[in-house]
Amino acid sequence: MTPAAPHRPGSPASPPAVLDRDATAAALDPRRLLEAVATALVAVAAATVSAPPRIAASGPHGLLGTMPAYVPGLGLAAKLVSVFDDPARPGRTAHRGVVALFDETDGRPLALVDAEPLTALRTAAAATAALLALARPDTARIAVIGTGAQADAQLTLLSTVLDAPEGSPAARRRPWPAAAAPSVTVAGRDPDRTRALAERHGVAASASIEAAVREADAVLCCTAAIEPVLTRAWLRPGAHVSSVGGSGGLEVDAATVRDATLFTEWEGAVTSPPPAGAHELQGLAPSRATLLGAVLAGTHPGRHDPHELTLFKSTGHAALDVAAARVIHDAHPRRPDPAA
Repeated sequence: MTPAAPHRPGSPASPPAVLDRDATAAALDPRRLLEAVATALVAVAAATVSAPPRIAASGPHGLLGTMPAYVPGLGLAAKLVSVFDDPARPGRTAHRGVVALFDETDGRPLALVDAEPLTALRTAAAATAALLALARPDTARIAVIGTGAQADAQLTLLSTVLDAPEGSPAARRRPWPAAAAPSVTVAGRDPDRTRALAERHGVAASASIEAAVREADAVLCCTAAIEPVLTRAWLRPGAHVSSVGGSGGLEVDAATVRDATLFTEWEGAVTSPPPAGAHELQGLAPSRATLLGAVLAGTHPGRHDPHELTLFKSTGHAALDVAAARVIHDAHPRRPDPAA
């Protein structure tokens, strides 16, 4: 990552960049984001990240949460996010907020960016990193379950990896050769939304979630589910599952969790109660889960054999927000220092 321009003590500081939703999304280069998120995950596993427990203030209609973190080499940032019921989508919630990035050497605010596209893309980057680290090298088909913003972000990250030129960092992370890249299928509960999302990304649309899962070697669940969207019986031998949804309930069933080798972003996915921890992992022994960053760092083997079922359960982590904010800041043109 490009370091921030030095600031001379006593000189007027450049104002922080303020990016709206569109500008934030435009600055999130998927390939750079994937590398930055991998760096953050490795730092979490190495215990070099400073990230206090999430806190939230609750009101009668929703809550406001805050998640600060420091990641060596990436910076210091904090997310403020509100979670309220969404009247336009009964049963679902809207997540809105900002992420502030600060200079880690003198505390200057560097950027204030929209949290919604940042969160969707950094979450997709984590799920993609897990896919690349844990899926079998002979993976032939990937199923993306969901039709909302998170599924849209996931398809963007997948295309970044599948289309990455040989020799690039993203290509070097692929477990399969470029000539044998897997196909991608989208599945969801709403056929019209499923078709529209598939057409937007140039991938196939499945007739049902069950059909997509049964045919896939890797499944990426990106839903707002409160009950499982897949069952163990649908999964093929040696399948990989990345589950990033289910903040309000279960996204994968108990049998899948029981049979899978588990991977998470942080220990709190198991040890913390929801929503910080995962609904599916409550009551498990912490030793059941391996940190994904340890696999990325090469200190844990990840998948042991081709018949093993692997599950990455994401709950998010503030270190990933730092990584994404750093990518945005480095991509956004800086305003000149008035003292220069």
